[in-house]
Order: sequence, then C-alpha cells, then structure tokens
Amino acid sequence: MTTKIDVFIDYVCPFCYLIEGAVEQLKHDRDVEVTIRPFELRPDPVPTLRPEDDYLPRVWKDAVYPMADRLGVHLRLPTVSPQPRTEKAFMVLQLAREQSKAEEYTQAMFKAFFQEDRNIGVDDVIIDIAASVGLDRTEVEVALRSEERRARQRADQDYAVNVIGVTSVPGIVVAGQLLPGVPSATRLKKTVDLLVADATTTEARS
Repeated sequence: MTTKIDVFIDYVCPFCYLIEGAVEQLKHDRDVEVTIRPFELRPDPVPTLRPEDDYLPRVWKDAVYPMADRLGVHLRLPTVSPQPRTEKAFMVLQLAREQSKAEEYTQAMFKAFFQEDRNIGVDDVIIDIAASVGLDRTEVEVALRSEERRARQRADQDYAVNVIGVTSVPGIVVAGQLLPGVPSATRLKKTVDLLVADATTTEARS
C-alpha cells in the first residue's frame, strides 16, 4: 500500500536542498508518494535575510557546508541581497504540479539559487527555470499574474502553519506526524517504517 508523504520546503532554505537525496532514496526503497508543499519562511512583510550580515555566513560555516560535504552536494551561499521572497516561485509550483513536473521544477529552482546564484524572486528568472523543465513560458507568465494562484499559495501557507504546525523547513509529514529537521536517508526510512506500522496497527484496532 502506497504511503503518502508531504515534504514542506522553501526554495531559499539550503537544508531543503540537502534533504533531497534522502527523499529520493526513500522513494526508491519504499512504496511512497511524495508531494512537495510550500512553506515560505519569511512571507511579506517579514524582512528576508541578507548574506552580508553575520547570521547567514555563520550558519553556513557551522552547519550548511559541513552537511553538504558529508552528503557530497555542491552548493554555496547565494549573494542575492536581500534574499528573494518565494511566493511567486510557489505560484508556478502549482502549475508544475498540475503538469507532473513539480520535482523537476523544484530541483531546478534549488540549483538556480544555490549553485548558479540567480535571483529566484524575479519573474524572468522564474520563467527561465520553469521553461528549462518543459513548462510553457506563456502559461508560466499567466501563472505569475494569477490572483487565484496567489490566493491559493496563501491558503497553502495558512494550511502549513495552522493545520500542520510547520514552523521551519524542511518538514516531512508521514502518517499525520510532522518530522522536522534533516534526517539521513537511513533514519528517514526507519522513521517512515515505524510510523506506517503504528498507523496500520491503530487502524486495525479501530
């Protein structure tokens, strides 16, 4: 039986990029259906972070770069300042999901920000990234102007915060349980196995 898993991410969070390998291994080794869900860490009007301030360089030095080295993932602290908001990128994620390209789009978005140092809050950049994974440029332009998609993104943000209880990303939801942090592939598989077994036992008893 397929287990549905939600992975809450923000495209400006390096740990969300670093968890991709573990999620891919989970998909390979277990019967799971993964849905990428949006969680904007700093939605308007909350100020976004600046790479020239102390916080980001310190976090990258102490946590991001060591984890990336262990996982063999190449990334660097983007110089875009202040860091982009991701509401528009998530509006296009809706379109990507409708065309079964959510994972490709997400990977391309992470690569653009963390490897190519592109400003993923700018319309033209978002359009280029979306087109690179096969989305129609005109459809992407329409999505970026869509008030219906903007309202849906804000509803998705409200769902993450007020229904699921997400406060940081990445956040993985399995069998109704929110798993924060960046688990290894082994730990993620073990945790999923335990939660699915518990859920199955509970269902059998009810």
